[in-house]
Amino acid sequence: MDNSMKMRAKMQGDVAEVKVLIKHVMETGLRKDKATGKLIPAHFINQVNATLNGKTVLDMQWGVAISQNPFFGFKIKGAKTGDKVAISAVDNLGTNFYGETVIS
Repeated sequence: MDNSMKMRAKMQGDVAEVKVLIKHVMETGLRKDKATGKLIPAHFINQVNATLNGKTVLDMQWGVAISQNPFFGFKIKGAKTGDKVAISAVDNLGTNFYGETVIS
């Protein structure tokens, strides 16, 4: 699996707006393979954490209801241009995802 993440963070007035795209299949475990008729095993991101200069600003627990290649955004008060935003995520199979960007 390609565990890539794309991120962007820009100042909008006095708030940083962060947008993140994580490439992931996000299988629920309820869908059947058309060729075999067997259930496709569950494979989904279940933990996402965001930090600003190392301090946690967002902590999310996800489940199977999130779509493939999840895209999400959030805002951070108190951030400034040049600060570092990092995202870490883990799926139910233990695969780790990580990305970071600098606020522009």
